[in-house]
Amino acid sequence: MKKDLGIKPYLFPMPVLMISTYGDNDTVNVMNMAWGGICAENMVSLNISEKHKTAENIKKRRAFTLSIADIPHIEAADFFGIASGNKMPDKFERTGLTATKSQKVDAPIVDEFPLTLECKVVEIKNELYGFHVIGEIVGVLADESVLDEKGKVDPTKLNAFVFDQFQNGYYAIGEKVGQAWHTGVPLMKK
Repeated sequence: MKKDLGIKPYLFPMPVLMISTYGDNDTVNVMNMAWGGICAENMVSLNISEKHKTAENIKKRRAFTLSIADIPHIEAADFFGIASGNKMPDKFERTGLTATKSQKVDAPIVDEFPLTLECKVVEIKNELYGFHVIGEIVGVLADESVLDEKGKVDPTKLNAFVFDQFQNGYYAIGEKVGQAWHTGVPLMKK
């Protein structure tokens, strides 16, 4: 028997996304968020509060990078979700991480995160449910250490983690348990 838990944002897993933007004087700002993801082959969707420094920066610069944080940098990644860029101007510097300017968009790339999507803003809307940003992916950068022999990202080398909405935890991504569009093929033959 199932128990009614009410209305909760319970999906699992949720991504742990690092949104990086430039503020005034090219100050690096990074925000940890789970309310976003891929919405088309070359597009990402973010839903954040307009009160965040990140929202202000996105409006001004019309660009951001989206990175996957890894377990070796979980402390900094979590800090980016705790500290507000509106209240702590040296937020990024406190982590000891480094950033490089993207060659494709007006946004920083956090050097230590293994995978980064460079995005230009194509749409911003204030919706009933929040500040909604659609970004076009114009480039993807990956550390060679996370690539397989064919040059593709190997998820087992990313050392990524996901967010658990049930108990507010982070979980390492586990082993591969199936192959998309293949594991269910036997049921096609019934």
